[in-house]
Amino acid sequence: MATTLKAQNETQSGVYTFSSRPRAVPNRTKYRTSVALINEEESSYGNIMYDRRVVRGNTYAQQILPVTSQPDPIEFLRQQEARRRAISRKRLKEQFGPKTPEPLEGRTNIDVQTEVYLEELSDRIEEVSVECQTDMFLDKPATPLFIPAKSGRDVATQIEEGELFDFDVEVQPVLEVLVGKTIEQALLEVMEEEELDNLRAQWQAFTEIRNAELAEVQRLEERERRLRVEKENRIRQQKAVLEKEKETAEKIAARAFAQQYLTDLLPSVYSNLKEYGYFYDPVRRDIETGFLPWLMTEVSNTLEQRNVASTVLDMLIQDITNRRSEAFQLQK
Repeated sequence: MATTLKAQNETQSGVYTFSSRPRAVPNRTKYRTSVALINEEESSYGNIMYDRRVVRGNTYAQQILPVTSQPDPIEFLRQQEARRRAISRKRLKEQFGPKTPEPLEGRTNIDVQTEVYLEELSDRIEEVSVECQTDMFLDKPATPLFIPAKSGRDVATQIEEGELFDFDVEVQPVLEVLVGKTIEQALLEVMEEEELDNLRAQWQAFTEIRNAELAEVQRLEERERRLRVEKENRIRQQKAVLEKEKETAEKIAARAFAQQYLTDLLPSVYSNLKEYGYFYDPVRRDIETGFLPWLMTEVSNTLEQRNVASTVLDMLIQDITNRRSEAFQLQK
């Protein structure tokens, strides 16, 4: 936000004062105006982040321009020559390189790899790593040890022999305590080891007893399982025997009922079947079905032959009679 300061020199009071005239801040223009601004009043102010003169981001890798901004003519000529060669190579490749014929109507050509070894195609841009040699860093000398400056005064006190304490007399109770504590600790460790041995022996005995009990429990469970299986098999067999007995009893009852029911039914059935011809004499049936039809056929053939012979004889007799009658008429 910008403000326009207006200075006023008050000669009457002899004090320098200033005041800013309040006004609305204009919006930032979207496009660059071709006409230059006349004065500061007509200029537009905006956010400083949109100013091209403000450098944003990392400034370590900024390109440092040389003192003379004129480009190197040799490098410029080299770049132009390389660009000219690339353009000519591209034109030669497009002109003399193999071309694909135009596709038929309704079809399009696609790029297919025809090399011996296929190449993986990806949208990733090929990168090239470039290295440069820099000067080695100089070793930094070791930082000296900080020693604070001496302050105050040195004071000394003289102590004569025997004024403080007797070392042997003072150390003896401490030594006795240390030795006693060491022996006590050793005894405690020995007792602890013995107790651990006893605990291991008890645990071993307990483990053996538990394994024996587990084995006995498994044996009893296996025995119980066998008894249960045997019991189930016996129950199954007994059920099968009972079912067979029940089925046999039902069959016997059904047979007795059928015999009792068929006692009066059989004579009537046999009589009806006999009346309808289901029971017959085989000799009579053979005579009726085999001999009598043959006999009737033979009799019919014999009678037919006799009738034919009699008819032929009658025709012969009539013919002879007619001839003799005609001969007799002619003789008269």
